[in-house]
This record gives sequence, C-alpha cells and structure tokens, in this order.
Amino acid sequence: MVIVILNLLEFWKLSFRISKLIMKKIAIVLLNLGGPDSLDAVQPFLENLFNDPDIFKLPFQKSLARYISKKRAPKVKKQYETIGGKSPIGKWTELQRQLLEISLRKEYLNTDVFVAMRYWHPLTSETTAKIEKENYSKIILLPLYPHYSISTTGSSFNEWNRIYRGSVDTIYIDPYFDNHFYIQAINEKIDKTLLKFPERNKGDVHLVFSAHGTPISYVKKGDPYSGHINKTIEAVMKKRNEQYSLCYQSKVGPAKWLEPSTADKIKELAEKGRKNLLIIPISFVSDHIETIHELGVLYKKTAGKAGVENYIVMEGLNDSDIFIEALTDVTKPYL
Repeated sequence: MVIVILNLLEFWKLSFRISKLIMKKIAIVLLNLGGPDSLDAVQPFLENLFNDPDIFKLPFQKSLARYISKKRAPKVKKQYETIGGKSPIGKWTELQRQLLEISLRKEYLNTDVFVAMRYWHPLTSETTAKIEKENYSKIILLPLYPHYSISTTGSSFNEWNRIYRGSVDTIYIDPYFDNHFYIQAINEKIDKTLLKFPERNKGDVHLVFSAHGTPISYVKKGDPYSGHINKTIEAVMKKRNEQYSLCYQSKVGPAKWLEPSTADKIKELAEKGRKNLLIIPISFVSDHIETIHELGVLYKKTAGKAGVENYIVMEGLNDSDIFIEALTDVTKPYL
C-alpha cells in the first residue's frame, strides 16, 4: 500500500511538472539585420540603416538618412540585381526560425519562435506587437550574431528596449562565439567547401576568414567584437592544420576600420604565391549581399586579377543542422 501511494505521488509530481511546461508560454525572438525583399525596398532599407543611432550619430539624422539612402540606392540596387533582385537573408532567417522552433518543441511544447529584423520586415515593432497580444511568461532574445558588437547585437537589443511596451521578463542571450556546436557547424562547412577544389590543389588551400569590419573607434571604446572573432577562429583552427588569415570587409566611410581589409589580404596572399583561397564569411550565419556579391563577385574579380587560380567562397551556415543545434544549445539554459 505504501509503495502504491509513493508511486502515485511520483506520478502526480511528474504530471504537475509536465502541465507547467505545457501551460508556460515562452517567446524566443531571433534578432537579425534584415535585407530588402525587392529592388523597391532598397532605399527604405538603407534609410532605416542610416537612421540607426547606435551606428551613425549624425546631425539632423532623419533628414540625412533619407538623403544618403536616396544617393546610394541606385548603386546598391545594381548589386542586388546581380543576386536575384533581393536579399536571401529573410528566407534563411525564416527557415532557421522554423527549424529552431521544431527543435525546441521536442522538449518545450509551448515555445514560439519569432524573427525581429533591425532594418527590414519583419521589423522589431511588428514582432513586439504580435508578442504583446499573447500571454507569454518569458521573452528570450537570441541574436543571430554569435559575436557581440554594439553595431549588431547592441543595436538590436536597444531597438527592442525602445519599442517593447509589455511587462514580461526579457532575457538577453550572451554571445556564443565559442559554442562547440557553432564551431562544429563552421568546420563542417569548411570541409564541404574544400571538396570543391581540384584534387591536386586540396593540400595547398589557404583559409581566409573574412569578418564584417567595424571602426577602430569601437575597439577603443571597449567593443569586444574583434576579440570574439579571434576566439572563434582559434577554436575552429584547433581542429584543423591548414594555413589561414583573418581580414575584414564592408568598410563604409572615411574613418579607420579594422585591418587588413579583405581585398588587401587577397592581393597579399596572391603576391606570396597562394593560388588557392577558401573564403570563409566568419561573422555571418546566413548568406546575404556581403557574402554573395561582395565576396562572391567583387573580391573574386580582385583575386583573379591578382593571379589566384581557385577562389571559392564558403556558403553561410544557412540551414545547417549543427547550427540549429547551436541555437538550441544556447537557448535551453534560459528555458
């Protein structure tokens, strides 16, 4: 009789724990940059970007953002025309959202995953409006930037804080630049890309890690981004024995940025006789204009003129199963 009562108590406790998990609704919000979903969206996308007070501190910022975006839009539209007329970042981020939701719901049934883009739809304001209508017990912000910078994670967090009007506890996930699944996902992509080189050249491939640059002024103010990038590369290369380099891309404006630039590093390696370059977009978790056009078109021309024979860009993590494991792994402790 005593054993039966104990078993019933254990069953009741387990049922109570399960019912709590079912009743407790949790919202996870993937934070990303966003990108224009049509050529018509290029100018307003750029305007939103130049309106970001965490990146650009301009007098009469709204007016200047509109003026600069209109000046730059024709050139940027031509770049998007070369990659299909829109950014693929929306497609990949939505797929990552779906895959993460499926993964989390294996254990946490009432978990909903959303996307909040910084500069294009679904904008943060659109996502907060959806979440405020529901009865969530917790909100978890998960940046799709593994490395922290005020210009990426910081900007997205600040935008959320400016717009969200609810009272639900909000959790901000820490950078995960050295998460073992994230590192594994990068190495898996590198291994797959190496298979694209001619067999005779596979032992002579130089890995070029290309990260989005930031102004040196950020580093001087304590922005940890460049240090996080270095730690990711160190973790990746612990599993490898190829020669490698780190460089930075996407410089904007006259200020001094992190160096060397990707273009300069490609020329330098070519001068040293390196004919086989595998370009790794290290600070991006999905493909967009800077991986497909900047790395895949512009710098490919730079490499060809410099004498590089095999120049191959690794695709973003995109729909990598291991990367979804990384996102699941960094989210679970907060659930």
